[in-house]
Amino acid sequence: MNVKAVRAAVVDFIFVLAFVIIGRKSHGHGETIGGVFSTFWPFLVGLVIGWIVSMEWKNPTQIYPNGILLWLSTVAVGQILRVVSGQGTAFAFILVSLAFLGLVLVGSRFVFGLVDRKLERSRP
Repeated sequence: MNVKAVRAAVVDFIFVLAFVIIGRKSHGHGETIGGVFSTFWPFLVGLVIGWIVSMEWKNPTQIYPNGILLWLSTVAVGQILRVVSGQGTAFAFILVSLAFLGLVLVGSRFVFGLVDRKLERSRP
């Protein structure tokens, strides 16, 4: 895996974890390791599936289709696994996860793409 792919994978992981921690804190569910993990693992599985389906490691700054597939996979698989595992979900939570994860997962690809292009142009 190249440096850009590793960078994107680490940032994706951190953003999904931040989503979970912020959500748990805002709803007063606490931030115990077990509690965070129980909310995190479905979205982590969705993120990993998204990386595999989109072959994200090949072009981690590509917004379409890679970033979109990654975003939608993370949300869809995460929500489905929450329901299947008995954690449940709510329509508002689906909307919040779509908005937040779309902003950070797709948005980070946009920012990294801009930075990478600027760096490539500045090289002699």
